[in-house]
Amino acid sequence: MIVHAYYDEDPRVRREAEALIATGREVDVFALRRRDDPPDGVVDGVRVRRLDVQRHQGAGIRTYLREYVSFGIRSGWQLARAHRRRRYGLVQVHSLPDFLAFAALPLRLAGVPLLLDLHEAMPEFFRSRFPRASNPLAHKALLVQERASIAIASAVVTVNAAMADRLVGLGVASDKVHVVGNTPSIVRFDPRAYPRRPFEADGTVRLVYAGALTPIYEVDAVLGAIARLRSARPALDVSLDVYGRGDAEPAWREQAVRLGLGDRVAFHGRIPIDDVPGAIAAADIGLAPTRRDPFTDVSLSTKIFEYAALGKPVVASRLPMVEASFPPGTIRTYEPGDAGSLAAAIEAIVDDPVRRDAAISATAVIVAERSWERESGGYVALVDRLARR
Repeated sequence: MIVHAYYDEDPRVRREAEALIATGREVDVFALRRRDDPPDGVVDGVRVRRLDVQRHQGAGIRTYLREYVSFGIRSGWQLARAHRRRRYGLVQVHSLPDFLAFAALPLRLAGVPLLLDLHEAMPEFFRSRFPRASNPLAHKALLVQERASIAIASAVVTVNAAMADRLVGLGVASDKVHVVGNTPSIVRFDPRAYPRRPFEADGTVRLVYAGALTPIYEVDAVLGAIARLRSARPALDVSLDVYGRGDAEPAWREQAVRLGLGDRVAFHGRIPIDDVPGAIAAADIGLAPTRRDPFTDVSLSTKIFEYAALGKPVVASRLPMVEASFPPGTIRTYEPGDAGSLAAAIEAIVDDPVRRDAAISATAVIVAERSWERESGGYVALVDRLARR
């Protein structure tokens, strides 16, 4: 596997690699390396080769491009060298960026199958993340690199039906596209493994957000909602724990202070994946706040599944994939960008314990049906079919 990420921080890559290890296959992962990381290691049976490239989150486009190209060249070179010893049966490349697929081109030309895992829609992601630099020419170029990357792949997997439909709509053959849901393991997110917290147990409604701190995820709307609740209902004690890192964090810290929430909002930074379930278990309500745009219209936050797996009521942005996946009576939704709508959704959970408990139970059924334990079977079967070629 090739992934432009720190291996221990990417849940999807880890789930897939560990699923293959569990079936007896050997897996090598070529990933980024933090300055203090060893160059090589074994994580839960997966051999991790860390290349000397670091992530520059929040940097400019040129920095990102240099980083992507550097990692692509290094990973391609190391992959080709390792193949002489390891004789890989398949290479899986994880995007972003899509063009990392070309790092596997030498092995592809030698007959090794290539599986391209499109975590996100890169053209839409670029337009959402860099609106000032986005223009029709750049969008066209990104579509071209996406199609070229898909063209050299033996098969493509993506995270949900909307992403698959998008690819087919762009002209990709439907039998080349497969869906492997980006859902958590209900074993790893098992509420029985953590102390049970009754709702508002200590007199405080504890909100939690665990994810990237980038403008796509509107924690600013959450802060606005908390400020509204404090003004409208002073007796309702609400706090927020934020777990993650990103370039939007400084602005959100300043906003929290400006709104007088400095004592009610805690930014904990990024924590290890294995610590995330415990952090969620200590909260009352899980938040999945996401800005709406063409990129997020085909996205479905894994955070929703993680919160629900641990028995927490969820408030999420009212996005197409959210409404398609969670019918009324499950999670609470709010109008993206509307702090008042978000505050009302939180209030509804607090004020109606009967409906809250019913929603938790109904959402748990959906999460169990779409858990990684179910998704992994299709993924492993796909890898086996490709590797046998």
